[in-house]
Amino acid sequence: MVKMLASLVWATVQSVSKRKLQPTWAALTMTPSANEIKQLLRDKPEHVGVKVGVRTRGCNSLSYTLEYTKTKGDSDEEVVQDGVRVFIEKKAQLTLLGTEMDYVEDKLSSEFVFNNPNLKGTWDCGESFNICLRTTWAVDPRRAMESLGLIEEIM
Repeated sequence: MVKMLASLVWATVQSVSKRKLQPTWAALTMTPSANEIKQLLRDKPEHVGVKVGVRTRGCNSLSYTLEYTKTKGDSDEEVVQDGVRVFIEKKAQLTLLGTEMDYVEDKLSSEFVFNNPNLKGTWDCGESFNICLRTTWAVDPRRAMESLGLIEEIM
């Protein structure tokens, strides 16, 4: 019995030592232009950052939400880049995975734009979208968790 337990412990140690670190996608990145958030937050010192989320819009589409926030929610993921704090709502984390946030300004308007690699399609209004998450996420939930940074290593 002791030999068997010793074998199990050795096998476990050997298995752990053979783990390979896998790179994970950033939940959200921001372009230098998106640092416009810093300027907006200077006018609102009571807020610590902005919160990004998604909501259902229309029959089966999603749209982004962006609002000032005074606190980090318990299940929010925090992204800090160049001193800017962005909080991602839990239900938006998979949808936004790998997204780049940009700020675009022209003569008529200015807006934050989300360049999302998971987009399947957008509607003519330009405000709502459908996503297509990688099929491995549906087949292999462990990979989805690794991509979100919930697990850092693969056995």
